[in-house]
Amino acid sequence: MKITSANEVNDPKNVEYKKVLVDLLYQLADDDFLHSFRGSEWLGLVPHIEEDVAYSSIAQNTMGHAAIYYELLEEIGEGKSDDLAHGRSDAVRKNAILLEEVNGPGGWLYEEPKYDWAFTVVRNYFYEVMKKHKIESLKTSSYEPLAQVAIKVQSETIYHLMHWRTWFYQLVSAEGEARDRMKAAIEKAWRDVGGLLSLGPNREAMVNTGLIDGEEVLKERFVAVVKDAFEHLNLEYPGEPGMERGDGRTGVHTADLKEAINTLAEVYNLNPAVSW
Repeated sequence: MKITSANEVNDPKNVEYKKVLVDLLYQLADDDFLHSFRGSEWLGLVPHIEEDVAYSSIAQNTMGHAAIYYELLEEIGEGKSDDLAHGRSDAVRKNAILLEEVNGPGGWLYEEPKYDWAFTVVRNYFYEVMKKHKIESLKTSSYEPLAQVAIKVQSETIYHLMHWRTWFYQLVSAEGEARDRMKAAIEKAWRDVGGLLSLGPNREAMVNTGLIDGEEVLKERFVAVVKDAFEHLNLEYPGEPGMERGDGRTGVHTADLKEAINTLAEVYNLNPAVSW
């Protein structure tokens, strides 16, 4: 089955299809929204100026991807994209818990940030590996507007993955403190990396409607890439991807998300009627 427009989605006969599509779009949008925000917090704090430019560009691209998904939701009647991005509570967000976790203690504006670059590199690498496979799958999605978006953003996601793969390989390949900190970051991130792989309660319906490949299929592709990287870098594979703090796709989140949303929505909340 192919759905070619928002009007077709809103046909009464496609109620169940729309429900599943909405769930998937919120997952995609909220993941990129939080991932971009955590990236933006590194502005002026990364290891060198070239990385400042590169990471800022990646964060901007990723926020653009989130905006596109929110716009797709607006087109099918979920509300204004700005409201969907900034006005929803933490309880209804669909992002993976790993993406909402703070970069480290402190804060960019109000207190000295002591962020963890190793954790950021590991989280970003894992995220971009999984995102690449999702985007490749979405190129053949049964919802044609989503398939077109996947085709549009694929080139950027490939660049993003190349960037973080380079950092990941370089730091793990280094001797001494760099490798030790990366190993600690991998252990930390792996405890919740399963949340990136989850498609939530509607996982089976997403496959049955042709929206995206199955969760297990995407997981196998992710694990294959990561295992290859670990073998190349002489790292011990950590085993089954964890989801210790729960599945963000079901609305389970941490205090970090609430704080992030409050920061992201600070200007929006001054006047929600204004288009930001």
